[in-house]
Amino acid sequence: MRRGPLARVLGAHPIGTAFVTPYVVFLAAVFAYPLGFAVYMSFHDYFFAAPGAVVDRPFVGFANYVTVLSDPAVRRAFGNVLVFLVINVPLTVVLSLGLANALNAAIRWRTFFRVSYYVPYVTAAVAVVGVWLFLFNSNGLVNSVLGPLAPDPSWLVNSGLAMPTVAIYVTWKQLGFFILLYLAALQNVSKDLYEAASMDGAGRWKSFLNVTVPGVRPATTLVVLLATVTGANLFTEPYLLTGGGGPDGASASPVLIMYQRGIEQGNPDVGAAIGVLLVIGVLLLALIERKFVGKEDS
Repeated sequence: MRRGPLARVLGAHPIGTAFVTPYVVFLAAVFAYPLGFAVYMSFHDYFFAAPGAVVDRPFVGFANYVTVLSDPAVRRAFGNVLVFLVINVPLTVVLSLGLANALNAAIRWRTFFRVSYYVPYVTAAVAVVGVWLFLFNSNGLVNSVLGPLAPDPSWLVNSGLAMPTVAIYVTWKQLGFFILLYLAALQNVSKDLYEAASMDGAGRWKSFLNVTVPGVRPATTLVVLLATVTGANLFTEPYLLTGGGGPDGASASPVLIMYQRGIEQGNPDVGAAIGVLLVIGVLLLALIERKFVGKEDS
């Protein structure tokens, strides 16, 4: 029996194809097209013009990339985000796994603690930033507690502490989401494995290392990748916490510089080049992490 043209397009599972199609269209419209257009902009002398205006935007090759790579602020921003990731990603994995393991046990007020860790994640960033500014400004609560041990200049205006402080803030705010991922993964770890480990004389720590950690390795791979991608797209936190990447660019991120160059300074072609380099860098990091973190998944 010959299949019609519509059947050939929909494939062997037309219902599944119908359900997937809207998401494919969404990805194409929201991710694929903007990325392709950004690549186009990065190779042209692109600038904003009035709607309907016909203007010449000549091809300039790698000139925008040369401009980006020769900009000290851009190079520093990429270095800043590496510092951020070195602090944020390991902290996220260790804290979220440890807390998820504790919350998975039969403890009192377990539901309360689960909700408490998730609340910062769903709270508006502007509201939470206000609390952290109160805690970490020069006359804040943290410095009052530390007294003479408080850093001078203070946390968010200190070139050596601004980005680590932002990294700790982001870790704390996003922790609830990653705890939920690990809690879901822990439900798939068989209790028989813990019983077998206990019969072999393993205590809680050894059971955690030899049963829990390998059992949630696929979730760890996902957590590392998500933390890397979200961290590389850092924007709101330095923009609000340090007044736009201060002091002197010590907490600026590539996305923040891309916004400043592309929108505030009216150079979208340069901003697009920064974005393309950031995408390439994140993809390379993701491949490296997938190779080392997820090497035992199979």
